[in-house]
Order: sequence, then C-alpha cells, then structure tokens
Amino acid sequence: MSDIHAIPKAELHVHIEGTLEPEMAFALAERNGLARPAASIEELRARYRFRDLQSFLDIYYANMAVLRTATDFHDLAGAYFRRAAAQGVRHAEVFFDPQAHLARGVPMQAVVEGLYSAVEEARARGLSADLIMCFLRDVPAEDALRTLRRAEPFLDRIIGVGLDSAEVGHPPDAFAEVFSLARTMGLHAVAHAGEEGPPAYVRTALDVLGARRIDHGIRALEDPRLVARLREERVPLTVCPLSNVRLRVVDTLSAHPLPRMLSEGLLATVNSDDPAYFGGYVADNYAAVRDELGLSQAELRQLAVNSFEASFLSGERKAELAAEVFAWALEQQ
Repeated sequence: MSDIHAIPKAELHVHIEGTLEPEMAFALAERNGLARPAASIEELRARYRFRDLQSFLDIYYANMAVLRTATDFHDLAGAYFRRAAAQGVRHAEVFFDPQAHLARGVPMQAVVEGLYSAVEEARARGLSADLIMCFLRDVPAEDALRTLRRAEPFLDRIIGVGLDSAEVGHPPDAFAEVFSLARTMGLHAVAHAGEEGPPAYVRTALDVLGARRIDHGIRALEDPRLVARLREERVPLTVCPLSNVRLRVVDTLSAHPLPRMLSEGLLATVNSDDPAYFGGYVADNYAAVRDELGLSQAELRQLAVNSFEASFLSGERKAELAAEVFAWALEQQ
C-alpha cells in the first residue's frame, strides 16, 4: 500500500484558524491571560460534534479569541506548516479571516505580519506558501470593503481574496464590488460556493465575483450544465471530504461525490478545510478517500496533479511539481 504522506501535493483549502488544535488554544489562553476555552482539552474536543456549518462556526469563532498577538499568529501558522510538510505538502495557499480578528481589536498588522513570518520560515525550509484573505459572507459587504482598504499596506504579502463563513442565505453577488476592487489590485479571486448553498451560488461566484477557483463546489453536480462548464473551463474545485462528513453536507464518506467528480473530468482537489475540528489534515483526507471510496493509485495521482494545476503557482513550477507526482507513482509500481 502506497504511503499517502509521501505523495507530493498542494493544499489549497485550509483556514489557518481551523488548524488551532485544543492544546495550542489552551497554551495561548494562558500566555495571553485569558480564560480557557473549556474546563479541559478533552471537554473542548468533545464539543466537536456539529449539526451543520453554523454549529461549527459558533465554536470556531469562540476558540479563535485566544489569538491576540503577531506571535500567536506566527505560532499557529508555523505549527500548520510543519504538519503540512510532514504530510507531503509542497505548496500551500492558506486562508485567513481578518474580520474575525479586527472585530476583537486585533490589528491587521499583527495578523498579517505574524502569519507572513511563518510563511517566510516555511519557504526557507522548502515548502512554498501564500496567504489568501477571506471575507465573511454573513457580515455586510461594506465591512469587507473596509477590511480590504485596511489590508492595502500589506498586499505585497497576500495573493488573493476569498469568501467564506455561513453560506445558506448569503449569496455571493452581495460582494461584487469588493471582489471587483480586489481584482483591480492584482489579487486572485476564489470563493466558497456549493457546499451547503445551491449550484446557482457557484455560477454567481464565477460570473459576478470573477472567482478563478471554487472552494467546495460539490453541489454543482446537481446542475448538468454547470458540470459541463466547470469541466470545459477547467475550474478548480477544492473539495474537503472529512469536512463534508463532519458538517453533514454528505451523510457518510462512502456516499461522497468525489469519485463522480473525477469521472466527470472535473478539476477536483482534496484538502483539509479546518483540520483541527474535522479529524484530519490533508494526507488524512487522501487516506480516507482511498480507504472509504476505493480510489485507485491512478486517481490519487490525478488528485495530486490536479492540486498543483489548480494552484496560483507559475506554469513552470506546476509542471515541475506534477513531474514529482509521476515520479512518486513510478516508485510505487
């Protein structure tokens, strides 16, 4: 059986705040003189049984209150990059949610500089990484515009913008203005769509926001015309299997639509989303779809190659990393 960790891969859908393990949450609370998030680490983990996306977000935002300083953000990201490297990640494009921190009085400078210092350290160790700033779709779009303006001094350290948080009832078109402005600033655009929301949200993210990549996107399969478009335009879909099960977007992993996405010729990738909450990092997601969905080595190889194609790396670098995937596959024969 092949070593899933050894597959060279990119991770394109991971929220850095979602990598906050309970042990680190407790340590940061103590460092910052804050109340612990629960009576014990075991009690905190026991709360990670979610009914839906909103029930997860309630705990997610409560836990991130321990993040206060640039050092906190550096340590959080540094821990993720070390885990990612051990799981075969060669390139990571990492989401962060500045609005959730600004609302608590944490300066934008502390967030970006803390995260970026960990990015630079990861690069020095051979793992390329970039930051994507997400807007919260359940907060008025005017706040997203203010957030983008506050981020302007730091845009040399940010490659793109995204849209996340509670999807149902929050269509993407409300954020047309801020995404248009971000694109004029040279930022890539991605958006969460088609997780709990309908296929129409995927189409709106593409046509109105100018998204070049769709995060999740599994409900796109309900619309054959949209599936054809995604296939023809090679629109990447950053799928998060363990997340989909834990948030009850799909009932069981064995019922996950990833095999169909591959058979439809879609540019699907596998990612971890919020791994501290959903039971595994990216290689754990690869292992889960291999074991529960019976994906072949060729399909795992395709997912890894897709991950580099879907990234914002240069074409030359994508080709180099894809070649590493094929070299891995040959070694398994």
